[in-house]
Amino acid sequence: MATRRITQETFDAVVRENIEDFEMDAGDALKEAIEQFESQGVDISNIVKEIPTAASSGEKSDDQAHKILQVLELLRTSVATKTPVEDNLRSFSEQCSLGFAQRHLAAQKDAYPTILSCCQVALEDKNALSSALPALSALTDGQPDLLDAQGQDFLLNALHTHQDDPMVSGLVVRVVRHCCLKHEQNRQDLVKAGMLSVLTRAITQHKTHPDVVKEASAALRVMTFDDDVRVPFGHAHDHAKMIVLEHSGLKVIIDAAKAHPQNTSVLSELCSTLSRLAVRNEFCQDIVDLGGLNFMMSLLADSLECQELVKQVLSALRAIAGNDDVKDAIVNAGGVDLIVLAMNRHMANAHVCEQGCAALSVLALRKPNNCKVIMENGGAQAVLQAMKTHPGEAGVQKQSCMLLRNLVSRTRDFSQPILEMGAEALIGQALVAHRDCVDEGKAALRDLGCQVELRQLWTGKKGGLIH
Repeated sequence: MATRRITQETFDAVVRENIEDFEMDAGDALKEAIEQFESQGVDISNIVKEIPTAASSGEKSDDQAHKILQVLELLRTSVATKTPVEDNLRSFSEQCSLGFAQRHLAAQKDAYPTILSCCQVALEDKNALSSALPALSALTDGQPDLLDAQGQDFLLNALHTHQDDPMVSGLVVRVVRHCCLKHEQNRQDLVKAGMLSVLTRAITQHKTHPDVVKEASAALRVMTFDDDVRVPFGHAHDHAKMIVLEHSGLKVIIDAAKAHPQNTSVLSELCSTLSRLAVRNEFCQDIVDLGGLNFMMSLLADSLECQELVKQVLSALRAIAGNDDVKDAIVNAGGVDLIVLAMNRHMANAHVCEQGCAALSVLALRKPNNCKVIMENGGAQAVLQAMKTHPGEAGVQKQSCMLLRNLVSRTRDFSQPILEMGAEALIGQALVAHRDCVDEGKAALRDLGCQVELRQLWTGKKGGLIH
């Protein structure tokens, strides 16, 4: 059933009615309106939950408006009268940063044409752009539908005009990322216009500027997403191949990572993007050949205390281990020991445990020798401890079941030791708690030699599908 929504005007009218007709104070009136709509099942996440105020004390109550709209009106006046807009742009950005509701309300009142106009006027002036671009970035955050053809042209022109300026490049790329997240058409349009070349060039050209590297890497990663529910098929895989084959994306990412050996936030972004580019067997091997595997092994060993970086490195290892030769390379480089060590170090973090189990599961798949190494390095104990620690996390339980199944599917000798650690009960609990784990859990129990009910959904008896 579609979620019910209301307009900002409807919400404000109810608040005003509570104040004027029911003589509530402002705080109680606001609280009552929120509770009323929530009890009716109305989604008010896009509503500014504040009392509108007058722009000046002399104005009548009918002229009251939310602060974001007051700032927008001041900005429009400045544009119309050709007076400086920088202060109003900064105020607009500050208001948008308060939450999605403010951004949504501004967009509903046609803020986008005004902000884009300010950006277009400031195209040649990097100082003016430093105020206009954050406003455009703030407005489009979570609202990629706002971007139109004029906006796309502006973004590309700005990146070309100021390609030597790291500050402006970083600001423009942030807008690109906001406008491509959950919007397949924007991605395709910008890719066709040459955005992938611009983004990879920005990373190479500004390799020593962490903010640009992070923004451009994140924008490249978004180009490989398939997250727009409005389209049946996206071009995520094609974009990933283009980044690698046409723009040397793997080398660009790995070289940038080597330029920031101590910057964990930059390295986390780059590892996350690298994992999105390992979409073909040969790409996984290319990452190894370019020195990416050795770099990740050193990174994991040196940064075990940084949870976010550990999670991203484990995710990247999981991705490149899709290649059977790379599986062996990871194991031979001591990867199993480091993965288990990382899981034990951050056992309380569900994301680390999930990625660790997933990485070990891929390493174990069709590789009995790798399974032996995992068992010898305490992998089974680590995965079972992760299941105990995170019983409510479906991702952890699912990846754990997959790993346990892969450990014993071709090496039955490991079944008894794993069962003696309590695996059967933990898998049973996962089956009860998480529907997403049913297939993986039953497969693990079956290969461990346990009794399991493999229910047939349809046997083909008692009539066909067509009568």
